[in-house]
Amino acid sequence: MYDNGVYHLFYQYNPYGAVFGDSMIWAHSVSYDLINWIHLNQAIEPSEPFDINSCWSDFYPVFINSTNGVDTSVHNPSVKYALKASFKINWHDCYVLGTYDPEKENFAPDNDFTGTNSDLRFDYGKFYASKTFFDPAKNRRILWAWVNESDSTEDDIEKGWAGLQVIWFDVWKSKPLQANFNGSRNCGLLEFSAFQNMELANPWATIITRNSEVDQFLKFPGITASQADVEVSFELPELESAELIDPTRIDPQLICSEENASRHGMIGPFGLLVLASKNLEEQTAIFFRIFKGHNKYIGLICSDQSRTSLRNELDKTTYGAFFDIDSSHLRTISLRSLIDHSIVESFGEEGRIVITSSPLLAIEKEAHLYAFNNGTLRVGISKLNAWCMKKSQFDHEGSLNRCSA
Repeated sequence: MYDNGVYHLFYQYNPYGAVFGDSMIWAHSVSYDLINWIHLNQAIEPSEPFDINSCWSDFYPVFINSTNGVDTSVHNPSVKYALKASFKINWHDCYVLGTYDPEKENFAPDNDFTGTNSDLRFDYGKFYASKTFFDPAKNRRILWAWVNESDSTEDDIEKGWAGLQVIWFDVWKSKPLQANFNGSRNCGLLEFSAFQNMELANPWATIITRNSEVDQFLKFPGITASQADVEVSFELPELESAELIDPTRIDPQLICSEENASRHGMIGPFGLLVLASKNLEEQTAIFFRIFKGHNKYIGLICSDQSRTSLRNELDKTTYGAFFDIDSSHLRTISLRSLIDHSIVESFGEEGRIVITSSPLLAIEKEAHLYAFNNGTLRVGISKLNAWCMKKSQFDHEGSLNRCSA
């Protein structure tokens, strides 16, 4: 929440261990810029007999059909409401859009949850227990979520944590983009990293801006590849050459697992290799493939963690999502990836499709970053910008009065 110039983050915390436990509390941290944080005293702790199973709360966010945020107190015909549900079985969040009658306290969803790939997702990778709040200082709605690490419970205990907050971003209602094989289109929420609007981005340096062609691998020199913000626009070849997609293959995550980054296609796979070792034995691939469907073209974005580490006991799930391609004017596909050690947030098509993954970073400062194309047809790059991310600052104070004095 935002109050009197200060951002407040309340989060579940186990004061007695690194993993989820029996005595979870609500911890409290504050920030003046959403980058650097001050830890305060705990906000809510079990104090009564009925708190024996910890303290919990619930919440649903509200969105408007413009690029501005909207406060939850606003009720008019231009407002749409989003009801979010978190599913721990796959560590992801789904949502439905609808209308809300405050007098009757009735929410009417446009479509209900189905438990299938057609459900709307904020993020098609790891993205759990998300919350939003309205930021009146910048008239925007901020979306933030938690991600579990991909290593073992023993590793979590040794390092002292089991998950972390992803980099937050703005969220607003968008034009339809998600593809369905039945011809319908979901009207989802447009997402994009809020870093592009922040003054704190000024200390970062653009190190690459070029027009080039991706033959097979194009290395990004001169940046800390384990903490980077990369924007790239890929120029597509003629779409008529795209491969036909089997209409029975309706699970994008399964296709991404079977048609991984090393499998050659016509248009793709092409994208980024992040957190890669020098010999490419360890790597995480964020890539696109283009297919030809019935009277339309379909894009596939994948986050392939199958080669993220040489260790075998890790979570190496591959994630994927379909999106529609407007062949009448689309000639480029954009990708922005925020890489922060063990978290990779990737925003395809200016944030209309998002995948977060948590590959294990085993190579630290030896990490490398590449653009690549393993498709048969040429893929060019019309824009490629990369920044080195600075580290956040964390301080400890007993109360907000002390830290703001």
